[in-house]
Amino acid sequence: MTNEKMEQKLASALEKTAPDDVSGILSRCEVRKGTVIDMTTKKVRKKKWLPLVAACFAVMLLSGGGLFYQQIHAVASVVSLDVNPSFKLKVNRSEKVLACAPLNEDAKEILADMGYGADLKGAKLDVAVNAIVGSLVRNGYLDSISSAIMISVEDKDTARAEKLQRELTTTVDDVLQTSASRATVLTQTLTEDTEREQQAQKNHISTGKAALVNRVLAINPSLGFDELANLSVEELMDLAENGAPAMPIGKDKAMDIAVAEFGKNSTDTLVNCEVDPELDESPAYYDVEIQGQSGEEFEYKIDAYTGEVLDVKREMTDDDETEEEQSCQTAQTEETQDIGNVQAKTIALNHAGVDADAIYDMNTKMDVENGVAIYEVEFKSGNTEYEYEIDAVSGTILKHEAETDD
Repeated sequence: MTNEKMEQKLASALEKTAPDDVSGILSRCEVRKGTVIDMTTKKVRKKKWLPLVAACFAVMLLSGGGLFYQQIHAVASVVSLDVNPSFKLKVNRSEKVLACAPLNEDAKEILADMGYGADLKGAKLDVAVNAIVGSLVRNGYLDSISSAIMISVEDKDTARAEKLQRELTTTVDDVLQTSASRATVLTQTLTEDTEREQQAQKNHISTGKAALVNRVLAINPSLGFDELANLSVEELMDLAENGAPAMPIGKDKAMDIAVAEFGKNSTDTLVNCEVDPELDESPAYYDVEIQGQSGEEFEYKIDAYTGEVLDVKREMTDDDETEEEQSCQTAQTEETQDIGNVQAKTIALNHAGVDADAIYDMNTKMDVENGVAIYEVEFKSGNTEYEYEIDAVSGTILKHEAETDD
């Protein structure tokens, strides 16, 4: 049997086994009742809360970062330093300097090598104050024993202001002790005052100095704020202590008067001039020391209110001292009958009628006055102080004084 015949027999058998009854099958099917479910494509639902959470988180970061930024750059305290140069430092809560400004020309000179204050931005407050005070010392503003520096702290937080005040006082004291300066440190804490701030800005001074000026005006309202603002802290403090009787002529005017007087009495060239106010003395005066190129030195006392020259002293130079010593030696060489120290003491004691066992603080030295060799004898007995000038050759008492020693 061939393959073709075999395929035909299989197809015939299959038809008999499964007849073509599609129509019959369909006629026997019934419509079934029930739930019809639409088969639709399932959509993926987006999580709408995720962008909201991200936005909130971003807001938190921005607000927190902004608050941190504000705290770093917010001014918590204003510190001012005043001598005659005046400085204003703005500080944040971490005691970092946000800004340092010179308030007058003298202050600009002090801060010239610090970028006029710009180099101190970002520094710790104590470091900045240390640098400023060090420069003040180097420039001679805190040399005299009566000079003063005032530290003022302005802050809404009283406790923080007092803490800063104590810390800065210690810082400044350390600088002054290291430099052997004899200046006084004054401190004060202030609260915000709009009127005082306006006064300070108008006169180019710190609020701390403005407060000190107002203190003097409270004693004598007839004085002018503008004129007082030009005075140094030292002068203002002396005025306050002395009752502020009048407006002093000021250090510059006192210097001009002394320089003019120096020019009348000396042909030397002026090389240095220093002024020290003594407004708490009676009478009040300015002490002006002038040094010439040759080493010649003069000290002038200028009345603090009238400008009158009260006194002039010529300070002895090294050359003068050498010349005087040589004169003494020459006088001793030329005069062979020098009575000597012992005899000079005996003459003075006999004249005073004092026993040698009852004296103390005895001092004897040889000097030359108007070409005459003399012995100067000084001593004390009881509560009396004695001074004698005795001719070194003849033993004659040229001058003597006795006064009660209080």
